[in-house]
Amino acid sequence: MALSDRERRLLAEMEEALATDDPRLESRLAGATMAPPRPRLLLGTLVTFAGIAIIFAGLVAKTTLIGALGFVIALTGVLLLIRSISRPMPGRNRDKAARKSLSARLEERWDRRNFQ
Repeated sequence: MALSDRERRLLAEMEEALATDDPRLESRLAGATMAPPRPRLLLGTLVTFAGIAIIFAGLVAKTTLIGALGFVIALTGVLLLIRSISRPMPGRNRDKAARKSLSARLEERWDRRNFQ
């Protein structure tokens, strides 16, 4: 469903207000790509499938040790996938302002809005 002209205008006004109110947040939202690095995703997927294949090999061979080893390998692959998806983007270090508590940041924003 397309936006009406009024809704587009309101959206543009909200974007401008966001850019003037919190330029750091606006730059983070505008410049960040959320795609995780492909080699890590591929590695995690391959390790997970290899672990599942080893689990099945342990079932066929009726050897518990091989099945347990396959489980550990599959778990490692899943953890690699999770870490590659949730990993912060490189080159985007948090500055000291991000380390402040929420109440301190809100109080700072309040002061900037009201006293400037």
